[in-house]
Amino acid sequence: EVQLQASGGGSVQVGGSLKLSCAVSGHSFDEYIIGWFRQTPGNEREGVSAISAVDDSTYYAASVKGRFTISIDNAQDTVYLQMNSLKNEDAAIYYCAAGEHPYYTGTSEGNYAYWGQGTQVTVSS
Repeated sequence: EVQLQASGGGSVQVGGSLKLSCAVSGHSFDEYIIGWFRQTPGNEREGVSAISAVDDSTYYAASVKGRFTISIDNAQDTVYLQMNSLKNEDAAIYYCAAGEHPYYTGTSEGNYAYWGQGTQVTVSS
């Protein structure tokens, strides 16, 4: 069974940076799409970014493009989300997820079967 462990959340001021990590275990890492999602209280979860472990193709939501960078370390079976120039609206619980569609690069949740626990990101003014 695939397991995902997200970490790296914390508190940061507006304009600051954080780097989230998602460690994947339980299956061959290079057959998956890995995505980052976020959710705030009372709102639906939204897709933030995704990367294919097969060809490293990436996807970014318009709201984070140019500020966030997703990357993959195949040796460590870990996906990272570098978040720069953080805004108040980036504050959320961030989740990573894995899907068995490595050539799909997007954040439609139907393509993700495995979810990790969330990590809290707080952004203060």
